[in-house]
Amino acid sequence: MSRIGKNPIAIPSGVTVDVKDGVITVKGKKGELTQDFIDVTVKVEEGQVIVERSSDNKNDRSKHGLYRALINNMIIGVSEGFTKSLELVGVGYRASNQGNKLDIALGFSHNIVLDVVSEVTVETVSEKGKNPIIKLSSHDKQLLGQVAAKIRSFRKPEPYKGKGVKFVGEELRRKAGKSA
Repeated sequence: MSRIGKNPIAIPSGVTVDVKDGVITVKGKKGELTQDFIDVTVKVEEGQVIVERSSDNKNDRSKHGLYRALINNMIIGVSEGFTKSLELVGVGYRASNQGNKLDIALGFSHNIVLDVVSEVTVETVSEKGKNPIIKLSSHDKQLLGQVAAKIRSFRKPEPYKGKGVKFVGEELRRKAGKSA
């Protein structure tokens, strides 16, 4: 039995979970999320969501823990939300935002202007003497990770000086430079 899949998910107060025709809908104070599922059975009983698999074949076993984790992330997202922070390391690297329009200077000839989807809120922090930080928050964990990965892809951290866009707290694998 899947160690993750067999654990029930507690539903916090203020969150409603509906299961209909292979689609689960989770509503909370931060928003609403839906997810379709196959090869598993989802039940809502006594303030808990229980995910069970229909058979013991490999495909059903692999989806058991997956759907339990997805539903758990949906419930946490609509009740508390998720945040990710990106740090811009490099001389002259800057970030600013007007609403959901993010303007980043990463050493290219032109600034990069990114229209962030409305479900993700953007905040930029620029303090003198510190690297600029971009804070992203959303109720959808998957969408949040996708937007953060897109911003990071504009200039990934390089291994020699560590310049680029990195997640806050990310450990970079550094290399020694040329030895004379």
